[in-house]
Amino acid sequence: MLKEIQKCVEVLRSGGTILNPTDTIWGIGCDATNPSAVEKVYFLKKRMESKSLIVLLDDAGKLSEYVSNIPEIAWDLLKSVDTPLTIIYPNAKNLARNVIAEDNSIAIRIVSNEFCKKLIASFGKPIVSTSANVSGEPSPLAFREISNEITDHVDYVVKYARFQVNALKPSQIIKLKENGEFKIIRK
Repeated sequence: MLKEIQKCVEVLRSGGTILNPTDTIWGIGCDATNPSAVEKVYFLKKRMESKSLIVLLDDAGKLSEYVSNIPEIAWDLLKSVDTPLTIIYPNAKNLARNVIAEDNSIAIRIVSNEFCKKLIASFGKPIVSTSANVSGEPSPLAFREISNEITDHVDYVVKYARFQVNALKPSQIIKLKENGEFKIIRK
């Protein structure tokens, strides 16, 4: 696993894209602070840039580096869930502009997957993660379902955990407002 993480970090630092296992499904990743890398992900997915992407962090303690004001309810939500949860926070900062939604919000998931945690910790920055499929096509639930259109065009495909299935669906998504109100976007 360590060699795979080192290779991923090398690719991410050079502005490249990776295909990696996450705590949900396989994802296309890049440096979430690098606009050119984020642009590559949109191109690979054939996705409009008006549709924002999810960012992965290894530790909730790092949220304040990327979100200006974290509503108190976020901490309660993070403590109470035992399944992958993506929270959309208002007032994003220190991230590539093209990874942030038009309303200045950002979707962030704190990962529990060992590979992802170690990768993000080693890289030292958040990474983008979006399902490993062309927009509009079904999300692949296992590595073997990822199309060559994706595997042939990322800069690095992780060899680790290709036969493992972590979850059978993407994460739940909850959008928070500054006043603490929230809305469930995806169950």
